[in-house]
Amino acid sequence: MARTSIDGCCAEGESMSRVPVALVFPGQGTQKQGMGEPWRDTASWSLTEEVSAATGEDLADLLLYTPAEQLRRTDLAQLAVFTVALMAHAEAVRAGSLGGPVVACAGHSLGEYAALVAAGALDVGRAAELVAVRGRAMREAALASKGTMGVVVAAPLDQVDELVAGIRAEGAEVWVANINAPGQTVVSGSPEGVAETGERAGSIGGKMLRLDVGGAFHSPYMAPAAEALGRALQETAFAADHLPVVANVDAAPHTGGHVWPDLGVRQLTSPVRWEESVRTLTGPLGCRRLVELGAGRTLSGLIRRIAPEAETVSVNGPSALATPTAVRR
Repeated sequence: MARTSIDGCCAEGESMSRVPVALVFPGQGTQKQGMGEPWRDTASWSLTEEVSAATGEDLADLLLYTPAEQLRRTDLAQLAVFTVALMAHAEAVRAGSLGGPVVACAGHSLGEYAALVAAGALDVGRAAELVAVRGRAMREAALASKGTMGVVVAAPLDQVDELVAGIRAEGAEVWVANINAPGQTVVSGSPEGVAETGERAGSIGGKMLRLDVGGAFHSPYMAPAAEALGRALQETAFAADHLPVVANVDAAPHTGGHVWPDLGVRQLTSPVRWEESVRTLTGPLGCRRLVELGAGRTLSGLIRRIAPEAETVSVNGPSALATPTAVRR
């Protein structure tokens, strides 16, 4: 198994400077107290001021001192994760550490907004405004309709689909929300619907792990958030042309800003097609190196299950930019 360093040189000395790179950005759920501390002394820390000015939130305080329980709040969590992702991207670019030409971007749910910035579709201020509107709207929708989520592991997607469809037919509300990787499907809906899915997961060879989330995201429970976010998206100026961004909604690459108001609204109530998105990056788009920028290593773990032939990198702090084992095949 070959290992490469973050600057793109293989352990055997082979140059990786020409390897096509995809940038991927994590979503809500990767937040934690003090998550900004590793970036505090970097040049990219100035992004906290830019995001604060655009949103009215004190991002420095949010990233350094906000207690973990408060940071679970959907609107605050999304701003925190988004800002750290931008800092990771800015530092990797500044250090020249991406290891090859960037040919596409993608983000998991909220991460799509950081991907749009990295691709040149949005500037930081406009993207931050959208993230703030999105987070507030999703929080309000979650407060209006109590919901939850759970991840079904070790069961095929088609059987999870069939299971939740049967449970819906019986009157409970539950839908597939995230198609993350082979054998990892997140469901979303009412507490009863998700619980029933967990009870029956064994019948299809799976089991459920409950997620500690504040709502039934990526389900029809988020429909009330669409109006507020839709207005904000329509009022936002996207770049006419930009680097390809693979969208959650259809797992297809898009290069024109005109499509994002529709895709952004649809994303609220549609499944995140992450497994297909990774296959688009590593297949048609030809990306051989996928660099995860932001908190945690969740996406890198999923990518290794989806496309084990691809190189994966996790840039979750400045030290990762110089760590020889940061990249794994």
